[in-house]
Amino acid sequence: MDPRLSNRLYPTPQPIGAPSAVKRPAPKATGTSGFQSALDAALAAQPLRFSKHATERLEQRQILLTPADVTRLSQAVDSAASKGSRDSLILLNRTAFVVNVPNRTVVTAVDEGHMRENVFTNIDSAVILN
Repeated sequence: MDPRLSNRLYPTPQPIGAPSAVKRPAPKATGTSGFQSALDAALAAQPLRFSKHATERLEQRQILLTPADVTRLSQAVDSAASKGSRDSLILLNRTAFVVNVPNRTVVTAVDEGHMRENVFTNIDSAVILN
């Protein structure tokens, strides 16, 4: 074993009541709500992404999305995120999109013709858009 690592793995024992060699500042007593709201705002500002698999499915199935469709899909992701969803099924224009909400990534897309008898698993929410 590398002697430089041995102190990290097995620190030198300190007598009880002896000050430790490394003093760490006390954690600040701040609420996480400010951080959480800042994180949520930063994530919401990120654009909606499409995975390689989703892009391939869109091309294979000739699913065309207008900029308005992408905006509506992004708003649906925002709505799912506000409810605490992690993986959501979003139905838009007779097309199903499975979206990883925290990463704002469309995982796959299924059009009406390929949706028959399909089972969607590993989702915790659904958003249905008119």
